[in-house]
Amino acid sequence: MDFLSAAEMAIKWGVSKRRVTILCKAGRVPGAKIVGNMWLIPEDARKPEDPRKEKKN
Repeated sequence: MDFLSAAEMAIKWGVSKRRVTILCKAGRVPGAKIVGNMWLIPEDARKPEDPRKEKKN
């Protein structure tokens, strides 16, 4: 399994590095782990849904 850093995942998901870090700290990114002071995220991880947004049919 390959891992990406929070900065690389931020580019992939189109959000800030800080937002990726917050999602990882909250446990919302499955498989994310911290090594030293750097988050490693599985490269096939999906961006968590924003609970503030409602899905419209």
